[in-house]
Order: sequence, then C-alpha cells, then structure tokens
Amino acid sequence: MTTSKENYLMLLYGEQPEWVPRYVFGPSPEDIETPANCIVEPPLLCEFRMKGGGKDIWGVEFVPTAETGNALLPKPGDFILKDIKKWRDVVVAPDLSGINWEEMAKNHLAELNIDRKQTAVAFNMHFGYFQQLMAFMGFNEGLCAMYEEPDEVYALFDYLCDFYCTIADKIMKYYKPDVFTLMDDTAAWGNPFISPEMYRELVLPFHDRQAAFGRDAGIPITMHNCGKSECFIEDWLKIGVRAWDPAQTCNNLDAVKEKYGKKLVIMGGWDAQGVLANPDVTDQEIYASVQRTMDRLAPGGGYAFCGGFIGRVDDPEVARKNRVLSTAVSEIGRNFYKRS
Repeated sequence: MTTSKENYLMLLYGEQPEWVPRYVFGPSPEDIETPANCIVEPPLLCEFRMKGGGKDIWGVEFVPTAETGNALLPKPGDFILKDIKKWRDVVVAPDLSGINWEEMAKNHLAELNIDRKQTAVAFNMHFGYFQQLMAFMGFNEGLCAMYEEPDEVYALFDYLCDFYCTIADKIMKYYKPDVFTLMDDTAAWGNPFISPEMYRELVLPFHDRQAAFGRDAGIPITMHNCGKSECFIEDWLKIGVRAWDPAQTCNNLDAVKEKYGKKLVIMGGWDAQGVLANPDVTDQEIYASVQRTMDRLAPGGGYAFCGGFIGRVDDPEVARKNRVLSTAVSEIGRNFYKRS
C-alpha cells in the first residue's frame, strides 16, 4: 500500500500521485492523516522558535503574535542593524567548532519522533536572505540598503551563506533528508518587494549555492515564497526547484499550471479569503472551497493542497474550521484521481 510519503514524493519526482497530497508546515492537532512531509532545521538554528520566541543566532529578538497562532515576528522597532555599511560589527556568526553534528541530528530526529516510512523529511536552515535582512533592519532601511548599497548587501548575504553552507555540509548527511527546502518571502500580497532583476543580482546567487546541496544529493528542491511571487519562477527552475509553496491565490495559478504543468508543483492555491474569512463560515462552504481548488489545479498531477485557518491557538472556532478543512482535503483528495 502506498504511504503518504511515497505519494508525496511521486508528486515531487514528476509522477501523478495516487491521491492529492497535503503539504504542511508542521503538525497540527486537527490533522486526521499522518503528515506527508515534515520540515526539519538543525536545533542550533531554530532553538528560538522551539522556545516560542527569543533571540535568533544573530541576535534578533522574535516575539509571538496571538492572532497568527503564535507565529514569530521580529520585535517591532527593535532592529539591530542601523547602517548596512556597519554589518560586520553587528552580524557575527557563532563558533561552530566542537559541535557533534551526528549527535545533534540523531537527537533531533528522535525528539521529533518522525515515522520516516510515512513522512518525508525536508531539510531547511533559515527563512531566507531577504527576510533576514528585513529582520536585521526593518523594511524601510532594509529595502533602501538593497537599492543604495547593493555591494554591502551582497557581502552580507555571502557571509550568511558561507555560514549556512558550512552547517549543511556538516549535518545534512546525518539527517539523510528526502527533500531540500529553500525559503524567502520576497513578495507581498499585491506585488513583489523587489524586482526580478534585483532578486537575480542580490538573492538568487545564494539560493543557488544552497540548492546545490539538494542537487548534489539528488533529492527534490522546494521553494517557500509567500505573496505574489510568480515572477521569480523561471529563476527557481534554473536552480532546480521542483515545487512552490504556499502558491497563494494572488498569483495567476491557472496560467502557472498551464505553462509549467508538472515541471513545477503548485503546493497551495487556497487562502482563507472571501466567504472563508467569515467567522461563521459553514462546513459546506469549506468543503466547496476545497473541491473548487482541486478541480482547478489537481487534474493531471502537479498539485498538493496547502493552507489553513490562522488565529488564536485557544480559539475553538479556528480549531473547528481546521478540522473540517483537514477532513475535506482528505476525503476529496483521496478520491480525486479515482474519478477519472
């Protein structure tokens, strides 16, 4: 019998899966199936997230926001880098000597308790170069730095990339991942934050250097990029990206599917917009939204559902809606390809 992991990897390797997979960012109490994927990050890099907030390895303070299910954001107004030309005095990589990488990976996997026969492990390290710069400086100063001092931004990203690539070289072999993940939210809902030209000049070289680990390992590479980021797809494909999440509905996903087919897996296509944003959205409306999304994007393969309702973790209505959504995705997705 095909497992959720096998079905998901069929999708990433360009085959039509037996059913529509669901891509998730992490486990949820509302899940009714074993997750097809699990993102892992070395504890050295994600300890502040595991603790629900605090300083990252670079000294940026992250705080939870209740309205987004305790998702972490840089502490408002508390930016550590005021002048991009002085980044060398502020951004200092921690010492990596003396770390037992094999033990770190082994203990982390044991703590996560992943059934690797059922769930694909995706290796990730950070949320992106563009995003890290914004965390250092804030959007006003960060965007100005990219425009006014591109050489300094490039040098900073090169320094960060050296550090992350060192870690990947040390620990990735012990995780033995099934998938390699890249992340960077270079777009807002209405438009990208930066032009494709600036992306190619200042960000893509470092996505490419990291993607090389996935290419060398012969495993699929996925890209996480929120917002209207479809203008970057061609660049992603050139570095080996096979799938894009959360592929939000502000993009022309019908055109993306028509142009790229199974060459680029769309993992998303669903957002809690319109009637779905109503506090009293019905079970039937949620089911209908899932059916519409799969009818548009799942035919022929190249699609995984990705999405959920966001709100306070103690809000019973958020939990209800996510239970209904999870059930709808499973019921409709499991039978989708059997109809043809």
